[in-house]
Amino acid sequence: MKIGSRRKQAVASAIVIAGALALGGCAGMGKKAATTLPVADAHAQLYDAKGADRGRADFYRDTNGLRIELVARGFAASTYGMHVHSVGRCDGPKFTTAGPHWNPTNAQHGRDNPLGAHHGDLPNLVVEPDTIGRATLTLVGTRLTGEGGLLDADGATFVIHAGPDDMKTDPSGNSGDRVACGVIVMGGG
Repeated sequence: MKIGSRRKQAVASAIVIAGALALGGCAGMGKKAATTLPVADAHAQLYDAKGADRGRADFYRDTNGLRIELVARGFAASTYGMHVHSVGRCDGPKFTTAGPHWNPTNAQHGRDNPLGAHHGDLPNLVVEPDTIGRATLTLVGTRLTGEGGLLDADGATFVIHAGPDDMKTDPSGNSGDRVACGVIVMGGG
C-alpha cells in the first residue's frame, strides 16, 4: 500500500469517527425528560361481580366540563351501555347500590329522547373483536365538585351495562344488567 493511500484511509476513518460522534451528540440534543401523562382529577377502577378488574375510567376537568378516558378490559365483542350513576357504591353482584343514573336536572333518559338527556347519559361502548374497549367521553357543563358537581355527598359511580343503550327509553335505555362498576374517587390513584 502506498503512503498516500494510507493517508486517505486515515482521513476517511477520521471523518467516519467524527461523523459518528457528531450524530451521537445530536441524538442526545432535543431529547426531553421522560414524558408524563396528566394526572387524572378523579378515577373509577371498574370491577365485575366476581371482583375481577374490568378497566378504569379517568376523569379530567377541562373547559367544556369533564372529559372521561375509558379503558374497558375483558369484554366480548359487542355494544354496551355506559352511565354515570348517582351513588358512590358498587355492592355486587348486581351493583344496584350505585342508584339511578346521575340526573341533577331531572331530565328524562336518552340522547334521542325529546325530553332527555340527563347528565348521566353516555354513548354506547363498542368493543371490536380481540380488542380492549376504549372511549373518550365528555360530560359538557359538568363540574366534578362543588354545587351541582358530580361528587356530591353520596358520591357517584361509573357503570357498564350488559347490553346497548337504546338512547330513548326512560329511565335506563333498556341497557340490561350492570356488569361492571367503579366508585369515582378524587385523584389519579
